Amino acid sequence: MAAKYLKHWIWQDPHWPAFVLDAGALAAPLAAARRAQGEIAGMARLLDSEAELNAQVEVLTREGVATSAIEGEKVDAAAVRSSLARRLGLPTASLPPVPRAVDALAEVLLDANRAPQRPMTLEVLGAWQAALFPTGRSGLHEIRIGTLRGDAPMQIVSGPIGRERVHYEAPPGDRLPAEMKRLLGWFNKPPPDLDGLLRAGLAHAWFELVHPFEDGNGRVGRALLDRALAQDDPRASRFFSMSARFEKVRDEYYAALGDLCRGGLDATPWLAWFLAQVQAAARVSEDTVHGVLTTARYWLAHAPKALGERQKKALGAMLAAGPGGFTGGMTNKKYAHLTKASPATAQRDLAQLVELGCLVLVGAGRGARYELPEGEAG
Repeated sequence: MAAKYLKHWIWQDPHWPAFVLDAGALAAPLAAARRAQGEIAGMARLLDSEAELNAQVEVLTREGVATSAIEGEKVDAAAVRSSLARRLGLPTASLPPVPRAVDALAEVLLDANRAPQRPMTLEVLGAWQAALFPTGRSGLHEIRIGTLRGDAPMQIVSGPIGRERVHYEAPPGDRLPAEMKRLLGWFNKPPPDLDGLLRAGLAHAWFELVHPFEDGNGRVGRALLDRALAQDDPRASRFFSMSARFEKVRDEYYAALGDLCRGGLDATPWLAWFLAQVQAAARVSEDTVHGVLTTARYWLAHAPKALGERQKKALGAMLAAGPGGFTGGMTNKKYAHLTKASPATAQRDLAQLVELGCLVLVGAGRGARYELPEGEAG
């Protein structure tokens, strides 16, 4: 079936992998992406060290959940957040225990984002891939972990058995050592005139085109992208999630890579699309950084007040939800459910929070609800 659909894969081009970039066509999207990236870095400078770590945890949690979701896997955000917080030295008492696979995912996320100057090697990539499959299996199937895939063809297919459509076939196994040596050599010593964002986008696409592992190539490739972004601008890269953006426009993401793998060596369309996603991801993360700033300021303002653990938990949930996150505001019933308190205790706690100025009461009777003071909800 492969021969029926295969016309010409990019790695079969005699000039592979001499990618072509149109600097003029990329100038405007590159400038827009750089502006968005710089605005995130500027906002991050307002964060103290603890708030900065909290922001990184939120962004990396989003990254971990999204990079798994792109591959059709669902991971618990609270578990990812717990593992990241523990590894970064943040309080984790109220967070749930973490499954082994989630802990390994968190380790990969942090290694990709927090060691930007370490040279990228095949051993590091293999360790990331192995960490994603702690049982040595993908579903019910045993797979190669930590090493390059074997000689079996690596194809991306769709359709029923007997009528499969081959969307892409990666280079054969016997070419992988040379392919990865070339890619990693370029990654560690890129052309000096190549912009860092263009390098990041090209590195991710190149890795996906080689598809060196038996499974996990998407997640490892996005971790490699994170490493490239961290090398480009360590501070800014930690505050926006490319995987979350790719997951949001998943069909576009696969289509953009698909167009590249079947075309010539002109990477300009892929990079233009990639830069637009960098800009969009940075814009979304402005809300994350703003929310962390708002939360930090709220706790600073109300720190002198004697608050119970139930009250702190409820306020934390409201702050985390952001503006409009608690539809209808906090109510006596929601508070009781969230804190496992009796209705009478919930009413007393909420009344005290109003008296202390931590919340404001809106409405009366059955329509009564409690909200964060104006200007303190993000």
